[in-house]
Amino acid sequence: MRTLLLTILLLSHFSLFSNNDLGKYTLKSLPIKFKNATILNEYSTRIPFKLVDRLIVIEGTLKDQTGNFIIDTGSETLILNKVHFKTYPFQKEIENTSGVIDNVNDRFEKKIKKLSLRKFTIKDRRSDIIDLSHIERSKKIKLLGIIGYNVLKDYEVFIDLYLNQITLTKIDKQGNKLNKKVYLETIVDSIDFTLKKHTIVLNGYIGNKEITFGLDSGAEFNQLHKKVNKKALKHFYPKKRVKLIGASKKKIEVLYGDLFRVKLNDKTYFGPMKTMLTNLHNMNKAFGTNLDGILGYDFFAQKRVIINYKKEKLYFIKYPLIR
Repeated sequence: MRTLLLTILLLSHFSLFSNNDLGKYTLKSLPIKFKNATILNEYSTRIPFKLVDRLIVIEGTLKDQTGNFIIDTGSETLILNKVHFKTYPFQKEIENTSGVIDNVNDRFEKKIKKLSLRKFTIKDRRSDIIDLSHIERSKKIKLLGIIGYNVLKDYEVFIDLYLNQITLTKIDKQGNKLNKKVYLETIVDSIDFTLKKHTIVLNGYIGNKEITFGLDSGAEFNQLHKKVNKKALKHFYPKKRVKLIGASKKKIEVLYGDLFRVKLNDKTYFGPMKTMLTNLHNMNKAFGTNLDGILGYDFFAQKRVIINYKKEKLYFIKYPLIR
C-alpha cells in the first residue's frame, strides 16, 4: 500500500492546532525577496514557479536563508519552517487555539514587520512557526515556508500553470487593481465565490447534483467528502487505498481515484480530476464551512485563474489553442 503525506491534501490544516506549546511571537523586520521576480509596473510583479510533484513552489530569500516557499490559498497565514528559524529574536504572547485533525506540538507565531516583494511592501504580517521537516524530506527541497491568505488577500493573484508563473497585483479596499494594465491575456469568464474566514467557497456541480467546493492551491489532489450525496458519489471512480501521514505523523487511510463531471456553471467544466475520498467534518467545523469537496492542483492545471479576494471573484484566462 502506498504512503503519502497528508500535507498534499490540505496545507490549511497547519492553521488548526491544539493548545500544546502554543504561543504568539513577534519577530524583528525581515523582508522576503523572491528570485527572478519581474516588475511589471509600480504595483505588479510576476514570479516564476516550479512544480514540486503537484505543489506550486517559488524560490526566495528570508534573512540569511535561501530556499523555497509553497503558494497555498488554503493556508490562513504565512508559515515559516521552524527548522530554519530557530535562533531569531522573538517576544512571546500567549494565545489559545483549538485543534481539529490531530495535535501538532511546538507551533509558534512570529510577526513579520516588513515583507518585501522587491518594490512591494507588506507590513505587519503574523507568521506561524511550525516544524515542516517532514515536507522537506518528502519533497526533497529546502522549505522556508508557506505563503497563505494573510499575504495573498491584498493582491489580485493570477496563478498560471500554463506558463508556470504567478502574477501579484496590488488592489485597494474594494478589490480594484491600482494599475489596470496588467494582463495581456483575455479574460473569458468569471464566477463569484464566498469567503468563509480564509476559505474560498464555490458553488458547483458533480453531474446534476449541487456541490459546495473549497479552493486550495496547496492541495495536490482534490478531496471529496465521504458523506457527499450518493448521486454525486457515483461519479467518483476509486482505484486504490492509500495511507496518508498527517502533520503530527498520525496515519489515516483513504480511497484514491478519479472524479468526473465537475462543473461550476454551464461554461466552466472540468475533465477527470485525481481525487481522494476522505472526511471533511473536522475542517468544516473549524472553519464554519459546509464543504462537500476541495478543488486543488487539477483545478489550476485545467484553468488559468485570477483570484480577487476583496471582490470575492474568480476570473478565467483563455488557454491558447494547441494545434
